[in-house]
Amino acid sequence: MPSILGANTLSSGYDVANSARFNDGDSAYMNLTSVNTVTNRLKFTISLWVKRSTLGAKSMIGTVGGDNSNFGAIWFDSNDKLNCTEGSGGGELNFITNRVFRDVSAWYHIVLAIDTTQGTESNRVKIYVNGVQETSFGTSTYPSQNSNMHLNRGGKAQYLGRHTDSSNDYYFDGYMAEVVWIDGSQEAVTSFGEFDEDSGIWKPIDVSGLTFGNNGFYLDFEDSANLGNDVNGGTDWTENNFAATDQSTDTCTNNFCTMNPLIPTTNATFSEGNCKLAIGGSSIQGAGIGTFGLTAGKWYFEVKLLADKDNHTHGAISELTAELNANVTGIQNDVGVTSWINGDGGEVVVDGTATTADYGIMAENSIMGIALDIDNYNITYLDDNSALVSNFNMSSTRGAIFPLIKMGINCTAEVNFGGCSAFAVSSGNTDANGYGNFEHAPPSGYFAICTKNLAEYG
Repeated sequence: MPSILGANTLSSGYDVANSARFNDGDSAYMNLTSVNTVTNRLKFTISLWVKRSTLGAKSMIGTVGGDNSNFGAIWFDSNDKLNCTEGSGGGELNFITNRVFRDVSAWYHIVLAIDTTQGTESNRVKIYVNGVQETSFGTSTYPSQNSNMHLNRGGKAQYLGRHTDSSNDYYFDGYMAEVVWIDGSQEAVTSFGEFDEDSGIWKPIDVSGLTFGNNGFYLDFEDSANLGNDVNGGTDWTENNFAATDQSTDTCTNNFCTMNPLIPTTNATFSEGNCKLAIGGSSIQGAGIGTFGLTAGKWYFEVKLLADKDNHTHGAISELTAELNANVTGIQNDVGVTSWINGDGGEVVVDGTATTADYGIMAENSIMGIALDIDNYNITYLDDNSALVSNFNMSSTRGAIFPLIKMGINCTAEVNFGGCSAFAVSSGNTDANGYGNFEHAPPSGYFAICTKNLAEYG
C-alpha cells in the first residue's frame, strides 16, 4: 500500500534549484573525454543525489574507463542493490549492498569515499546513503593498501548515466542532483550534508567551498543551456540526448510528485522520469497513481491527452479502493475513485456512477488541468485552463487521496506535477509559492504537489 511521505522542512537552509532527468529510453547520458591530470588516484570522494524511475534493471550512475577490465562504476543492479565496482588490472574493489533501493518517490544521497593509504581496510572504502554509513554487504572486497583506483584515473573517458561493455549499453533512468567529485581527499559525509535539527531528515549543504582537485568537478544543472556545466570551473560535460524538458526543479530539497510505476498492477509503460504513460495496442488497459498521498490542502497538476483521446480517464483514487493493488481494467468504476471520462460527451464518474450531464470532450493534444480540493473533497477539471466542471464532489471513500491516470488501449498521457513535465511548457506558470512550472496558472489557492508545499498545507 502506498504511504504518505514525510515532507521536507519549509526552510532547509540550503536549497537545490535543479536536477537533470536521465531518460533511458532516450539513451540520455553525459560524458567527459578531456580528463585532467589526477591529483591522487589513492584518494577521492564521489557524492550525488539520485531519484530512481525504473526498477529491476541494470541502471548505471557513473563510470570511468571504456573497457570491461579497466573501469570503475557505481550502479544499481537488476536486484535494485547498490554496486561499487572496479574491473581487473588495478586496485580492486567490489561492494554490493544487502539492502535494496526501490522507493521511486524518494531521493537518495550516495557517497563513495576512498583512501587506499589507510592501514585498516575498512577505512579504505566508505559508502554512505542519506548520511549513514553502509555496513551490511553481500559482497565486500577492499582494495589493497596504496592501490591506484580506476575510478579516479586520468586519460580515460568519464560517463554519467551510462556504461558500455562489449555487447550492451546501460543507462540510468531517473533524476540526478548535486553531482560532486573530489580528487585528492577522502571527505567525510558531513562535507555534503547534515541532518535537519527539526525533522531528522538528511539534507544537502552548500559544497561550493570544497577543494575539488585537478580532476574534480561540480554539476548543479542550473544552466538550462548547458546542463553539463562544471560550476567548479573545469571542463564542461557533453550532454547526449537531453531535451529542454529534462532540466527539473524536482530536487533533494523539494521533492515533487511523479507517477508510481509499482501501484496499481499496471499495463502501462512509464518513461520521462515517470511522467509519461503509454498503453499498448492489445486489448489491455493500464493506470498509474501519484507517488504522494494527500490528506489535506488544495493541489493542481496537468495531463496532456495524446493518442486516443476518448480512452483517457483521469482523476483521483482513495488508498482504500479495493482494487488499488490488483486488476486495473475497470478501476475507474471502483468505490473510492473519481474520474473524468473523456468520451460519451465528457462525464464525471464517482464510485462507478456517471453524471447524466455532458460537460464536453477534450481534444487530442489538449492539456487537462486537475485541481483537487482535499479539504472539501471536491475536484475541478479544466480544458486548457477553462473549467469544464468546478468543485464536483468526489467519492465519500476517504483515506489518503492519490492522483490517478487511467487509460485504455493505444493511449498515451504526459503528466506534469510541476517539477519535471513530460511535455514542453511554453508559457511557464508557478503556484502562489513560486513552485512548479505549469502550462497554465493553477487556480487561486491551489498548489503544486511537492514537499515544500506539503509541509505547509498537507
